[in-house]
Amino acid sequence: MAIASLGFVSPLSFSLRHLKQSHWALPSKTSLHLTLRSSTTTRSASAATMANSSNDHHPSLEVIGGAMEKLLPAFKTINLPYTPYPVFGWNRHVETIFAAFFRSLPDVRYRRECLRTQDNGAVALDWVSGDDRRLPSESPVLILLPGLTGGSGDTYVRHMLLRARNKGWRVVVFNSRGCGDSPVTTSQFYSASFLGDISEVVAHIGNRYPRANLYAAGWSLGANILVRYLGQESHSCPLSGAVSLCNPFNLVIADEDFRKGFNIVYDKALANSLCKIFKKHALLFEDIGGEYDIPMTANAKSVREFDEGLTRVSFGFTSVDDYYSNSSSSDSIKNVSIPLLCIQAANDPIAPSRGIPREDIKENPNCLLIVTPKGGHLGWVAGGEAPLGAPWTDPIIMDFLEHLEQARSSIVAYSANLDDFRSGTAQSLGLHQLEV
Repeated sequence: MAIASLGFVSPLSFSLRHLKQSHWALPSKTSLHLTLRSSTTTRSASAATMANSSNDHHPSLEVIGGAMEKLLPAFKTINLPYTPYPVFGWNRHVETIFAAFFRSLPDVRYRRECLRTQDNGAVALDWVSGDDRRLPSESPVLILLPGLTGGSGDTYVRHMLLRARNKGWRVVVFNSRGCGDSPVTTSQFYSASFLGDISEVVAHIGNRYPRANLYAAGWSLGANILVRYLGQESHSCPLSGAVSLCNPFNLVIADEDFRKGFNIVYDKALANSLCKIFKKHALLFEDIGGEYDIPMTANAKSVREFDEGLTRVSFGFTSVDDYYSNSSSSDSIKNVSIPLLCIQAANDPIAPSRGIPREDIKENPNCLLIVTPKGGHLGWVAGGEAPLGAPWTDPIIMDFLEHLEQARSSIVAYSANLDDFRSGTAQSLGLHQLEV
């Protein structure tokens, strides 16, 4: 399902390396008899801490997933209650709209890279200016996917970017076709079903920084695309971890709820914003023919109309319902093979809680789900920086990502120490003088 902006000021998007299970924590026999008892004691204490932490989350949060035991120790504040900010945080529509219009916009200077795709399309990658000189080549890379019509100018994107950058991470915003003033060079935008662009972007970044671990975080439609990509790549995924936020998961359910009650206000405003984006590039669709309904697309009064006139035709679906049912990331969870953190709000008006694939998340040993009682859509006006600062989710995301990166770095260091140990042992035994 395509979702655009509220149609006024701030967008409301409806929008490494392969990390196997062993990458999440140090191997159990890390000492290899190098430190003997002290190391054994440390490991025992660590195991006890992890066991105690596995249930250490506040009851105001729903926390489930096959990766609970492994990942819960990563979070520093999950044992605290989720407390919505007074007035703004108690109603899902008020919170959604307040965050979209009034959340602060951090100042970030970008350097843009336009990437030509295999089908002659284009996407824009916005890097933080100066980071190539400031950061070592092995610094972890975080790819941010804002969602349809969202981009590097969104407030929640910039807050997350700055938090990661302050921790020494290299961050890049993936602006999809037509989003964030990204150029549109063909008669195809992008959709919940299309994974070609994200595949090329990840490969491009991986080739540029071959010594760095790659991670990704997506919001709304960006989250749906990200999770579908993880499922598609499965055991071959080049990412080391990922975060999904406000993911609609089941687009059929999301579409049903999107056309009810106050949500109709969002639907009309978002359709209006989609039409504005389309009209900027309408000449690309001149005389295109086929099943396209250009007049309907240009004057769509709902997101569903826009998808009927353009999106489902562009990507070869027989109907809007066919498009939604075959583009839902809920079907991809069971194939995810890297650490994945999903954060949802129980009262999200655009990504309904009933669409979350809870059973698949429980059964997948790589997945963890956190559901907050409030939060709206892309709101989460709570935590130490509320009401105008970063959303409640940002520290949680950073805890998760740093936990994965530290575990990965520890394994690399362990491997190096093991090599040194083997080399030293060989020399001490005179094995280098053996002749066979």
